[in-house]
Parts: sequence; structure tokens; C-alpha cells
Amino acid sequence: MTGHVRTVLGDIRAEELRRVDYHEHMFQVTPLLPGDELDDEAASTREATMLARSGFDAFVDATPYGLGRQPAGLARIAETTGLAIVMTTGLHHRGHYNSSDAVLTADVADLTERFVADLTEGTRVGDRWHEPAEVARTSSGAPVRAGIVKIGIGYWQIDDFSERALRAAAVACRMTGAPTMVHLEYGSAAHEVLDRFATEGLPATRVILAHVDRNPDPGLHRELAARGAYLGYDGPSRHKSWPDDVILRCLAAVAAEPPAASRLLLGGDVARRTRYAAYGGMPGLAYLGERFVPRLRTELDDDVVTQILVTNPARVLQWVSPEG
Repeated sequence: MTGHVRTVLGDIRAEELRRVDYHEHMFQVTPLLPGDELDDEAASTREATMLARSGFDAFVDATPYGLGRQPAGLARIAETTGLAIVMTTGLHHRGHYNSSDAVLTADVADLTERFVADLTEGTRVGDRWHEPAEVARTSSGAPVRAGIVKIGIGYWQIDDFSERALRAAAVACRMTGAPTMVHLEYGSAAHEVLDRFATEGLPATRVILAHVDRNPDPGLHRELAARGAYLGYDGPSRHKSWPDDVILRCLAAVAAEPPAASRLLLGGDVARRTRYAAYGGMPGLAYLGERFVPRLRTELDDDVVTQILVTNPARVLQWVSPEG
């Protein structure tokens, strides 16, 4: 089946997604963020409820393999909140894994096999490479499957681990028709990632470039959009780097060109216990819908905002006809 979006509760038509936050995390545990673990299902459910009340109907949970992913927990959150949740398979960059983690030495064939299994058969209950192959299930007994592959790279660095992961993601996406997302550290190496995917036969039109707004360069973004890639803006509330106004002005400048406007996505990527309201932090996931989107509507026409929140994510998250 093509033209569908694969959520944790099963396949739906793309138009059923409605307003999409393209990048959040319900669960995440990584050695890079000690003390900022997202590992409490009840708290994450409350946070997801606040996201829904702020005006979103769906989101991509962007936690890849090995970072505390809880597939059955995501399914329960979807059932409780009514949100459509697209789960991630794939791998982050090397820094998110302990040096002894077996996944660091997995070859392209093994990575591809695991990604494809997550996408088509169901994700494993355990989140470590050699844990038993029991598949996580929804309350109805259906397998919980991933709907997108995510790969992470370092700052201006694609090391051997990320090279293998990118190659495996390209093969898995060609085999299944699923889309892919790439974490760009500070928005770096976007063209280089697209070049590598092109070498592996994966077109830019199937790629979401996450965190491009952490390099708020409208000219660069228009170049990437011209290649067909989707641009993930997910930096609102990160005032430590720059105010939201910088992101708004960059996004508006890119959206002013109609072809590029068809490639814009919006997310929060809050991803920290200390920044989730339900865990006692701030500003929480509702910031995007309650604080940023209203400002976006003052900068852009309603039809462009609809493109960013509804039309564009529905297009890129759809599965296409696989190869072969």
C-alpha cells in the first residue's frame, strides 16, 4: 500500500494527519544528556496532551534506535491522546551511544535489515542491539511499526558510523518507500548529506533535513529546497542561541518563494526533561502551538501556514512505491 502514512496504531491516509509537529520526543535516554531523561510514560502522556490542546493533531517521534525508545508506550500515548504518532527507526550520531554498544560495529547489511524490520514487521520491545526479537504490540495486539528512518551526523562530520547508517537508511527507504530524516548538527553538512543519498539512489524529495534553522541562512535553505529536500525548522524557544524572531524572519524569507514554501516543516524538538512542563520544567511542548504558531500567522498568509503545518508533512510522510 502506497500513499499512506504509517503510525504506531497502523496506516492512515495522509490527509488524516491534519496539523503536524514534525519533530518531538516522548522518550529519550542518552549519555549526552544526563539528568534530562524522558522515561516516565505518565508524564510524557500529559505532555502529549498539552501538545494536542495547543493545536496539533499529529507528530513525529524522532527518537531513533538505542535511545530509550518505547514503542508500546508510544502506542498507548496515541490511544490516550488521539494524536497520530509516526515513530522512528534508524540511528543517531556516535556521541549518543556508549563506546561498548554493539550497534557501533554493525555493518550496512545488518543495519538495513533492522531498519526494514522496524518499518514492516514491528519494532522490538528492547532497545539494544542484541536484545530478544520480541515485537512491541498495541493494546489490540497489532505490531507497533516505525514510519520513518532517522540518521544523525556530527557537526560538519560524517564519520564511518554515520556513513554506514546513511547507506542503510537509503537502502531501507528504497526497499520500503518510507521517508527519511537526518539530524544536522547546527544545520551543517546538508548538501553533503543529500549528495551521499543521491549516490545511494535516494532522491532529496524523500529527505527531511532536521535543524536547518540552527543555521538561519535563507539563501542556503532555498538551495536545499530547490534540490527537493524538506526543511525542518525546530528551534523555537531556543533563545540561548537567538530569539524566535530570527527563525520567523528566516522562515518567512524562504516561504516568500512558492517552490521553497512547499518544502517547509515546523517542529519543537524540545527533548529535555528540564524543558517539559509535565516533568516540572519549561516551556513545554505547547510553546510551539501557543506561542510560535500565532506569530507565524502574523508573518505569513493562512494558506502558507497550512502548507507548513498540514500539506507539506502529509506529502513527505507518505510512503511511495518501493523499488523492485
